[in-house]
Amino acid sequence: MISVCVTTYNGEKYILEQLRSILCQLGQEDEVVVSDDESTDKTLELVESLADPRIRVLHSKAHYFKWNFDNALRAARGNIIFLSDQDDKWLPGKVEQCVRALEEVDLVVHDSRVVDDNMQVLYPSFFRFYGSGPGLLKNALNNTYFGSCMAFRRSVLEAALPFPKTNEIGHDIWLGLVAEMTGRVLFLDEPLLLYRRHDLARTNLGQSLLVRSKRSIVVKIWSRMVVLYHVAKYKLKQKK
Repeated sequence: MISVCVTTYNGEKYILEQLRSILCQLGQEDEVVVSDDESTDKTLELVESLADPRIRVLHSKAHYFKWNFDNALRAARGNIIFLSDQDDKWLPGKVEQCVRALEEVDLVVHDSRVVDDNMQVLYPSFFRFYGSGPGLLKNALNNTYFGSCMAFRRSVLEAALPFPKTNEIGHDIWLGLVAEMTGRVLFLDEPLLLYRRHDLARTNLGQSLLVRSKRSIVVKIWSRMVVLYHVAKYKLKQKK
């Protein structure tokens, strides 16, 4: 069984396109877990308009994307889990290729095409733009585990929960780092997603990883120290 965990917050503009691109790739026994963080627009109305029994809607009061995903992930029932944002679009073959990869590894991250609000390609390869790839230290310092491009076995989720109680470590980077510490990961050099960047998107595209956000360099360094601390703490726990 496959679970797709989607988080929403005022996503009425894109949510139908995204859900349709997901549902057409799933079987009747699979599920889409939508965790909504108190949207005030028509997001939930549109989700419900699909009238698809595979969709389960959860109501969250997380008020932060990481904990909204935590809510969805804890409700997921599948042995294979995908993460999804509300505003991208899955390309044909995404589920099939990721499921095939997960026969050999525990977590897979695939490439994507970065597009604008009108689906015009800005960068044909997110991997090449950001230098994506495996490596515990590499990703602890400059994360390239992006949830919208990830799928993993339930064993990874079980090993990763509970998430560190800090907003300095995203759910996706923690899942990726735990997968590296406990199993095998694969960066699949195949674009299987249209990664939409628009005015409301959280991640900024810049000329380097250090300019993704507007936070000061001091805060960014502190954030990386927090990540390294929790990685070290996890590894020590593994040795006991």
